[in-house]
Amino acid sequence: MVGTTAAPGQQTDRELVERVAHGDRAAVRLLFMRHHARVYRFVARQTGSDMMADDIANEVFLELWRQAPAFEGRSEVSTWLLGIARFKALSVLRRKKEAAIDDDAAAAIPDTADTPEVALMKDDKAVALRRMVNALPEEHRTVIDLAYYHAKSVGEIGEILSIPVATVKTRMFYARKKLGEALQAAGFERGWP
Repeated sequence: MVGTTAAPGQQTDRELVERVAHGDRAAVRLLFMRHHARVYRFVARQTGSDMMADDIANEVFLELWRQAPAFEGRSEVSTWLLGIARFKALSVLRRKKEAAIDDDAAAAIPDTADTPEVALMKDDKAVALRRMVNALPEEHRTVIDLAYYHAKSVGEIGEILSIPVATVKTRMFYARKKLGEALQAAGFERGWP
C-alpha cells in the first residue's frame, strides 16, 4: 500500500499528516511532492480539464492543511486525499453544469468530432480503451479509474466513494462487461482483462 511504509529515515504519510496537524508547513510540502501527481491525474480524468485539475489538486492540499487535525487514520493518506479530490471535482462539475450554455446555443455548435469508428481506427488499444472508459456512466468510470489507474482495492474504493463494498463489486462487474463488449465490437481480439 502506498504511504504505509517509508524508506529508512523517511517519515510515513501518517506521520507527516500528524505533523501537518501541528502546523508544520514542511510536512505539507512533502505530502504534496509525494501525492500531487496522483491527485492531479485522478482529477484530470474526472473533469477532463488540465486547468481545472491543477486548481482542484491545489485545493486538495489546502484542505489537507485544514483537515489534518481531524484525520483519524482509518484509511491510507492517499485514499483520504483522493476522496477529498473526488468531492471537490464533483462540486466543480456540478457548478459547471449549472452555468452551462442553454440547449439552443449548444445545438448551434457544429460537431467536428470523429465518428467512433474513425476514432478507434486512429488510436491504439490503450487509447481506445481509455476512450471507452470515459464513455462509461460516471459511477462505473470512477470505479474503473480508481481500481486500474490508481491501484485502489475494492475496500478503498468503497471508502473513497462512500458506498458499500458490494456496490463497488457490482459496478466493477457491469463496467468490465460493458468494456469487454465495446472492445469486442471494435474488433480487438481480447476484451477487458
